[in-house]
This record gives sequence, structure tokens and C-alpha cells, in this order.
Amino acid sequence: MNSEMELMLKGYGLTTAQILYRLPDHPSLLQTYIWQHYDLAPDFPEMRGFLRFWQDKIEGPLHSVTYVHKKMIAASEWRSLKGEFILH
Repeated sequence: MNSEMELMLKGYGLTTAQILYRLPDHPSLLQTYIWQHYDLAPDFPEMRGFLRFWQDKIEGPLHSVTYVHKKMIAASEWRSLKGEFILH
């Protein structure tokens, strides 16, 4: 498993999805589920995988999915430095 920092350095950003789904016993009612994970834009393989899992394994049919994505580290914000500080 990669750490959050490793994922961010590989270009992953934080994706948050608001999922509205119908209750199986009461299809006229909508329920909200919030999903958040590090993912790669623009293909969003993690979110697509989760939505496939939802459709295959969870009884509540999806109504809609709204998502936002934010890269946590941009290329201009991260640079490698070589150096050493020695503290006594």
C-alpha cells in the first residue's frame, strides 16, 4: 500500500463523490453516500472501480454521482533538494 505522500507525488489528488441512490424498499426515496479517496484525473480508476462494485454488489440503484477533484501537490510546488542539517 502506498502512503498518501507517495500517491500525491505520483499525481494522485483527493476525489470526493456525493452518491445519491434509491432505497431498495422505498425507490421513491433518495439516500446520500459520501465517498473520498485518492484518485487520478481525468480517468478516475478508483472511483470507477468503486461505482462498478456498487452496481454489482449493493442493492440500492444509483441515481446520480457528483464529484470534485483536487491535486494536493502541483508540479511547481514540489522540488527535490539535496542537503543535510546536522544538529548537535
